[in-house]
Amino acid sequence: MTDEQWARLEPLLPKGKKQGRPPKWSRRQLIDGIRWRTRAGTPWRDVPERYGPWGRVYDLFRRWQRNGTWKRIFTELQAQADAKGLITWDINVDSTVARAHQHAAGARKRGICRSNHPAGSTPSPTTTDSGAPAAD
Repeated sequence: MTDEQWARLEPLLPKGKKQGRPPKWSRRQLIDGIRWRTRAGTPWRDVPERYGPWGRVYDLFRRWQRNGTWKRIFTELQAQADAKGLITWDINVDSTVARAHQHAAGARKRGICRSNHPAGSTPSPTTTDSGAPAAD
């Protein structure tokens, strides 16, 4: 992430003033790790160590996902870009209709292939279709 991008993103992040020991990994490193993993599409365990431990990167991602931080950041960045006229809001409506045959829609099959008599089999002569013994 460039310094300019970080300067735009940093004010939108939640304030993380916790008591105790200062963090070993900066938020910028962890966020870069999240960005790397999202672009690469790899498992979380494959996040390079330079971004911090993968568990810490994943924890930050999930915590912010659960509490709505990512959505809030996205909405704010989108509003800023829209205010600067960087977003074109074009609407495209497609009215194409693709019809499928009724058998493509998972319709029930009727005919020789029934669930109680698989194709090619015949009922045994000692039972009727209902499963009761045949009358002699």
